[in-house]
Amino acid sequence: MLKIFNTLSGKKEEFKPIEDGKVKMYVCGITVYDYCHIGHARAMISFDVITRFLRHVGYDLTYVRNITDVDDKIIKRAAENNETPSQLTERMIAAQTEDETALGNKAPDQEPKATEFMQQIIDMIQVLVDKGYAYQGESGDVYYRASKFADYGKLNNRKIEDMLAGARIEVEASKEHPADFVLWKPVKEGEVHWESPWGKGRPGWHIECSAMSTHCLGSHFDIHGGGPDLKFPHHENEIAQSEAATGEQYVNYWMHCGAVRVNNEKMSKSLGNFFTIREVLEKFNPEVVRYLMVSSQYRSSIDYSDASLKDAKTALERLYTALRDQEIASSFVATEFTERFEDAMRDDFNTPVALSVMFELVRELNKARAEGSDTAATLAAELKALAEVLGLLYQDPEYFMQNSTVNEGLSAEDIEAYIVERAQARKDKNFSRGDEIRDLLLEQGITLLDSREGTTWTRG
Repeated sequence: MLKIFNTLSGKKEEFKPIEDGKVKMYVCGITVYDYCHIGHARAMISFDVITRFLRHVGYDLTYVRNITDVDDKIIKRAAENNETPSQLTERMIAAQTEDETALGNKAPDQEPKATEFMQQIIDMIQVLVDKGYAYQGESGDVYYRASKFADYGKLNNRKIEDMLAGARIEVEASKEHPADFVLWKPVKEGEVHWESPWGKGRPGWHIECSAMSTHCLGSHFDIHGGGPDLKFPHHENEIAQSEAATGEQYVNYWMHCGAVRVNNEKMSKSLGNFFTIREVLEKFNPEVVRYLMVSSQYRSSIDYSDASLKDAKTALERLYTALRDQEIASSFVATEFTERFEDAMRDDFNTPVALSVMFELVRELNKARAEGSDTAATLAAELKALAEVLGLLYQDPEYFMQNSTVNEGLSAEDIEAYIVERAQARKDKNFSRGDEIRDLLLEQGITLLDSREGTTWTRG
């Protein structure tokens, strides 16, 4: 039985899909005006793992994640860069794809762009206007009447007045109520725009996701996910406008991943602790970053630091060491390790417990390997299969051990040359030179591992 923590109810619930064996899931994607940061990596990897497990246990999953490619931030940044909004968004979408590929994420089944769904957005706004849930103010903006929707606030379990007290709400004279939010904005001179019944303009952010999700998955679907900062106002507003437009329950299960903190502080450009994925990957192998994100349950916050990444690297090296020079069977019969791993993942995708099962499996694998048992190969195959669910252990073990941190000094060719020189020095009984080479490499963060088969090395 799969249990999911539902933000809507505030508790874990047994997951029951609308249609047996099928799952429809929508996740809010990125506003593509800049490079993705490590907070984005948290959401990307969290929902990638969720999709992997749902498919692993046999669900026919449709995973949709949108791209916001029209927004005030996009228009502002494009103007600063002296480029068109479409030129900016195309560059950032390509960069996002590169980052996700590096992190081992699989692409969503559909990635709708807001600019490609303008007619659906306009049509949904028109339905809201016709039903009396939306109105055009004196400013020309079209607003949603939040107070008309009786269940407004149900996702956050708060009343309108309570939510307004702690939120940044634009106060405009043309609004009927402070909680009313924009569905359509009138165009400013020189800005990208579309024709609509309310004049030239562009959509507000919230209505984009409602139109895209319901078009791709239907008026009522299983799971909606996103980052912790989206619960209010974005997801609250999505519920209000979607359910008012369709007359149906919008989503059954709401899922929100935890935040990323940097050295126990909120990530912020003003604090100087803001890191893009690209900046992090200049120092660490992308799988190390992925392991850090997976090592905490998706709903918990993560403290990002060089120290936490080094801990992740050490843990991942333990897994790869078990596979180093180890034969891996082409098939295996699942053991109690697989059963316990799946039980952990069925408990609201509890990846820390699932990883602990994998490390127990590694101990059993190492024991079988030391004893020369034939079971070592099948245990290695089982380890690889479980790791695949988390998106781990996809690199060659030897390659990872030598590239767990990004090379800032000696190249692999340089290191191999030193190893050859050291081997010759030891053969010539020049042990002082051999020790000298080992120490030199250690100073560069290179550790040599001698065995009967020869010398291998790791970095970091």
